[in-house]
Amino acid sequence: MKLNSRLGAKLLAGTAAVSLALTGCGSSETTSSGDSTASGDAGSANLSVTFLPKNLGNPYFDASSTGGKAAIEALGGTFNEVGPATATADAQVSYINTLTQQQVGAIVVSANDPAAICDALNEARDAGIKVVTFDSDTNAECRDLFVSQADAAGIAKAQVDMIAEQIGDKGQIAILSASANATNQNAWIEDMKSQLEADHPNIELVEVAYGDDDDQTSFDKTAALLQTYPDLKGIVSPTTVGIAAAARYVSTSSFKGKVAVTGLGTPNQMREYVKDGTVTEFALWNPQDLGTLSAYAAAALIKGDITGAEGDSFEAGDLGSFTVGADQTVLLGDPYRFNADNIDDFDF
Repeated sequence: MKLNSRLGAKLLAGTAAVSLALTGCGSSETTSSGDSTASGDAGSANLSVTFLPKNLGNPYFDASSTGGKAAIEALGGTFNEVGPATATADAQVSYINTLTQQQVGAIVVSANDPAAICDALNEARDAGIKVVTFDSDTNAECRDLFVSQADAAGIAKAQVDMIAEQIGDKGQIAILSASANATNQNAWIEDMKSQLEADHPNIELVEVAYGDDDDQTSFDKTAALLQTYPDLKGIVSPTTVGIAAAARYVSTSSFKGKVAVTGLGTPNQMREYVKDGTVTEFALWNPQDLGTLSAYAAAALIKGDITGAEGDSFEAGDLGSFTVGADQTVLLGDPYRFNADNIDDFDF
């Protein structure tokens, strides 16, 4: 898939020079991190923005929070990140309730369930707090804006194209997803199923497994898939945790070189598996840019520059200008494919 020109320029010019701090959370307890108050005048707007990812200790969300923090600091606001250690909706609800009590200006959340956190988010909105979802959406009626990585069909197509190319467009494949209720994963998977059925009749999807965005669970699910389906030709994992765990298992097993592993991952996670030949190619957008865009969108809502209506436009720093599309959605851009020829050009 062709790299979006704006995103490509940002990736090629910026990420090779900047190393993100993808430091995981080693505790099994729920934690909070990233409190930062920037210097500068944020005006009368309540530019207190808190990111609530699916879970802490996930390199993908570490990167998105890095981008969000830099954007809010540039605007003279206050950035925080809070979240559970495990990716569950119930855990997110408790944080939303606390943030509502604290009267933050905006909550930027990647939802673990499309409906389960809606009541809490609507209570926050009733209290005047702006709600931006990113990466994984809620139901539309419980947020002001959704900042999407890219069009769901485009994300699905990139993954279907890669696995088809890598297995010669025939054979059995499996999908290793995050949690069963993850909105973004489910949307991509439905599109992948449709595209496989329409355009790849010789590829059989035998199972969709769920690793719950947990490294060990995803590793174990990979082992189970390969034991259950001895003729499996490929695994597609549309989650950064899952693809790294699947690649790690395959890289040290007899399936290396026989089972293709692809999906969505970060270059720093996947570099060793590309270098050792376990993974031929995978895709992603820049999660730091996704966090940056989400933060600027939240600030624009807080300041009243936009309402979230279709056709609204706002500036997002070095990323440029963005326009709100249908369903109160802003798109970052197309995913980019990483392989042995280009992976060393990136550091995130």
